[in-house]
Amino acid sequence: MSPDRDPVTGLPIGHPVALTGPAPGPERVRLDGRQVTIVPLDAEAHGADLAEGAVGPGREALWQYMATGPFDDRESFRAYLAACEASADPLFYAILDARTGKAIGHASLMRIDRTNRVIEVGNILYTPALQRTPGATEAMRLLAGYVFDLGYRRYEWKCNALNAPSRRAAERYGFSYEGLFRQGMIVKGRNRDTTWFSMLDGEWPQIRQAFDRWLAPANLDGGQRLRLGALNRTTIPGAALRRATAADEAALAALQEAAYAPNRPLLGVEPVPLLTPAAEVLARYEVWLADHDGTPAGALVLDPEPDHLMVWSVSVDPARQGGGLGNALLAAAEARSRDLDLSELRLYTGDKLARNIDWYARRGYATARVEDLPDRRLVHMHKRLA
Repeated sequence: MSPDRDPVTGLPIGHPVALTGPAPGPERVRLDGRQVTIVPLDAEAHGADLAEGAVGPGREALWQYMATGPFDDRESFRAYLAACEASADPLFYAILDARTGKAIGHASLMRIDRTNRVIEVGNILYTPALQRTPGATEAMRLLAGYVFDLGYRRYEWKCNALNAPSRRAAERYGFSYEGLFRQGMIVKGRNRDTTWFSMLDGEWPQIRQAFDRWLAPANLDGGQRLRLGALNRTTIPGAALRRATAADEAALAALQEAAYAPNRPLLGVEPVPLLTPAAEVLARYEVWLADHDGTPAGALVLDPEPDHLMVWSVSVDPARQGGGLGNALLAAAEARSRDLDLSELRLYTGDKLARNIDWYARRGYATARVEDLPDRRLVHMHKRLA
């Protein structure tokens, strides 16, 4: 997106911000998930459980890149938790196993900048009972959702540049790498270069649906067929497409309307893609855009499931049709399917749209079934990749 220009100086300036007042501060709230529950940290209530997984010999690695620790005894650890509980920034939360209520980790919201609507997640302690579990991912989903629901524009993740697992986790969760702050801190008497990552409010709808797709019981119960890191990618191999953001809502709506409006008289009903508002499309599906002169000329809307990739919509601006963009979008769907380790693509179209059916058939899609609905018939097609 190109910058605005000052009307007097002609110099580039940033885009206007809709909400310029301070954001509400985070509170000591409870956030419920299927795997974990986030609650305000209570040293007395959570100390024994956390100490079981975080104190004593063999737990040193948990504290390697933390500002404090390791702790050899429960008394010093309890004093640490008491200080955490009393702090307002960082504001600490305990992470509980949703089934047992046992505390298995903690995290904080910190560097709370209400004026600029910026906040950081940090002080993340995952005991062995939480590490590499769905609950570890859900905890980050719950905190991010809480922050963006409060109206923050920017959500930060920072870590020691030598902490490879933390860097990988940030990228898996959908944070974007921003750079390295050299000699940014002194921690435990040693230099710390700090790696910065961020997530923006406009990116959150696409990241949120990736989290929720990965955390869905159908995915977890099936052996985690969908990988969160892949779901959160911002590029498709070999395709000049970008992931949509909330700022694209109006442009996506206009593109879909222009592309599908000619189907109305053929179908006699509203085309299926136009039944869903653009904001809901961004929240429910992967949306990939092909830009031309700074404006979306094509959109690919995908719905990954654990056993297949649904091509929910392929739309091209009528002014750009006939130039191969539709073929490029469909090829990108196949590349995305491979990137997600899915071998089957599915789609559907109206039975009266003979040209569409023929177009898909010539690209290897076969008719699987015809579905009768009260107001239309849908032709379901699929293609298996080698």
